[in-house]
Amino acid sequence: MQYVAAYLATAAAFLVIDLLWIGLLADSFYRNKIGALMLEQINWTAALLFYVLFVVGIVVFAVAPALQAGSWRTALVLGALFGFFAYATYDMTNLATLKGWPVAMVVVDMAWGTFLTGVSATAGFLITRYIFPASG
Repeated sequence: MQYVAAYLATAAAFLVIDLLWIGLLADSFYRNKIGALMLEQINWTAALLFYVLFVVGIVVFAVAPALQAGSWRTALVLGALFGFFAYATYDMTNLATLKGWPVAMVVVDMAWGTFLTGVSATAGFLITRYIFPASG
């Protein structure tokens, strides 16, 4: 039950923060840099599948180890690392294979993925620890 709570807490944090970023701050940046590649309407099935799977990764690779260690710092560091490597995989692959993929996009997106995943993992850890206090 603890890991279900961790998943739900992490997912809530990730979704709220990412949708605020996309909706309020980043949309014009992305449209300016890669607008010709963007769909007019988001493919919500693909987006939902990404969110579901990525949050599983955050819980497995950052929140669960942090819960075992009893440390929010573990959640922050492992979450940030997971986000960095995952977003780097996407961005560097695009930079290597797509004509005209902007370096600015790579830098901003990797920084965002690192921050977003680290903060989401930490929030997931703290909320889960609040619901299920450490024993002993």
